[in-house]
Amino acid sequence: MIKAVIFDLDGVICFTDQYHYKAWKELADSIGVYFDEEINNRLRGVSRMASLEIILERSPKKYTEQEKEELAAKKNERYVEFLDEMGPKDLSGEVQDTLHVLREKGLKLAIGSSSKNTKKILEKIGLKEFFDAVSDGTNITRSKPDPEVFIKAAEMLGVKPEEALVVEDAKAGIDAACKGGFVSAGLGEAAEHPAVDHPLSSFAGLVDVLSV
Repeated sequence: MIKAVIFDLDGVICFTDQYHYKAWKELADSIGVYFDEEINNRLRGVSRMASLEIILERSPKKYTEQEKEELAAKKNERYVEFLDEMGPKDLSGEVQDTLHVLREKGLKLAIGSSSKNTKKILEKIGLKEFFDAVSDGTNITRSKPDPEVFIKAAEMLGVKPEEALVVEDAKAGIDAACKGGFVSAGLGEAAEHPAVDHPLSSFAGLVDVLSV
């Protein structure tokens, strides 16, 4: 029986892809590395440092670990600046209504995101106090497809993995859910994952999945 729902943030609750893209593009341009939407898609659900490694695949220069940390910090500073443009307008009515329906069903709700900016984003879109637990990049050491972020969220909620539904838009997130023993629901490219339990065509489709 499903007792809780753990949501990825970017691409599920709200969309910050444009801000990530702009920040990574500026960084890539500054070091003379080619970057486009196709490369950006490879970064979905991946940690900041792992994303940087993907971008640096095209760089002829070899960077030290300290230089990589500085580049990642530079990207994040720019990304955080872009986040200031966000507001309640970035939370769709469909997502907001669906979340309230799930809450009325008595389900525990959590966020499971690799982003270290999760709490800032939730505050910006007006959901700072809404979720029962937030597991994010500040309390994990391994990013998806490792299931750590979801396992920690389940622990915070006091439920077993098999009692929680993970909602993801990235294939790496579905991989993480499967490895952790969670039930999964996929949006976008994650809906096409061969191992996803519930492919969704819309966020509101969660209501039907959780009514069974």
